Amino acid sequence: MVSDDVKTADAAAHQVAPAFSLTTGRVRGYHRAAVDTFLAAARAAFEGDADDLTAADVRVASFPLVKNGYVVAEVDAALGRVEDALAARARDRAVRSQGAGAWVEQARDEAQVILDHLARPKRQRFARTGVLTFGYRIDEVDHVGTRIARYLRDGEPLTAEQLRSAAFRMQRGGYREEQVDALIDATVDVILAVR
Repeated sequence: MVSDDVKTADAAAHQVAPAFSLTTGRVRGYHRAAVDTFLAAARAAFEGDADDLTAADVRVASFPLVKNGYVVAEVDAALGRVEDALAARARDRAVRSQGAGAWVEQARDEAQVILDHLARPKRQRFARTGVLTFGYRIDEVDHVGTRIARYLRDGEPLTAEQLRSAAFRMQRGGYREEQVDALIDATVDVILAVR
């Protein structure tokens, strides 16, 4: 059941020019009112210099998919910019309060944890689902893991946007999604910390 607040916000969203392009036909997009509400809250938190919303909160934001919704790629790109801005603010605050050396050391420690995890042999880097349960495709995750390791160890190019857009096909007995997602999120945090 949709609350009256969402219905009211949905009606208001349809009266003003949409913030993003809209999907057409059978293509589904993000629920307009849900996106607008989230972005308004994010703007208020950022402009009010509040700590109510973090970069990690933006990264895990999700919205219902509906007909005539916002184009997913456009919203995801905007969310990436919001996440970047919140991460930069957090970095600036930490550097002011703890010093640049402490911030760099924390990022280095987080990077080492990720590298230690990825040092495991291929096909054994994450826990697996049962043989009848689907998980992320192992070879695809291992490929991304290798790219992450090369970025952290050798400085090869890798962007937060590339990791945010990483998508894996599913396979029976694949890697557990939550573990892979957590490592990717931690890597995005490191990338944003050292920008």
